[in-house]
Amino acid sequence: MGMGDIDLRHRIAKRAAQEIEDGMIVNLGIGIPTLAADYIPSHYEVWLHAENGIMGAGASPLQGEEDPNLCNAGGFPITLTKGGSYMDSTTAFGIIRKGMLDMTILGALEVSSQGDLANWIVPGKRVPGMGGAIELAQKAKKVVVVMSHLDKHGRSKVKTACSLPLTAKACVDLIITDMAVIEVKSQLLILREVMPPFQPEDVIRATEAPLILAPDVKSVV
Repeated sequence: MGMGDIDLRHRIAKRAAQEIEDGMIVNLGIGIPTLAADYIPSHYEVWLHAENGIMGAGASPLQGEEDPNLCNAGGFPITLTKGGSYMDSTTAFGIIRKGMLDMTILGALEVSSQGDLANWIVPGKRVPGMGGAIELAQKAKKVVVVMSHLDKHGRSKVKTACSLPLTAKACVDLIITDMAVIEVKSQLLILREVMPPFQPEDVIRATEAPLILAPDVKSVV
């Protein structure tokens, strides 16, 4: 991965973090979503939930200070914030299933114009399992997807209909890519913001699904 790719991942994560409000309980998926934790304002009291049994997950530890017994759902080392707690995974999933999460930020392979999410398997490829994505997508009060706008073959990942097996139907509220911020509303896709240096017409050309331009399309800061 080149430095440009790393920078893009952080730009997407930084924009996703702007959706997080003070006092929220938030679950961050593996990959780009995890980076959003670095951009939550320090004065916010935000509780990061991990489905392997943590409420109050903290930042990544410094190299050499990792606790081998403390990791997030992706198996990466983390810390625990003041007031954080441990629980078994049954309780952690109970929090999800009861609808207590204010937001989840998830990666995706495809999102459809209806807000359908495909993010857990590419047929024929090895996969460790769907993890908590199905419950998170269905039960979180707000579902934010972060991903590249195009796949490695240059094809749109924002599609009229998903071609990959679905994680959940009509669950996505907001899509943030390296090109745009797109709101899913009433089974329509509304282009709200564009990532520099792109213009709205660039995003429209690169997107398979039809987009509606918001009356005041902004540029992501």
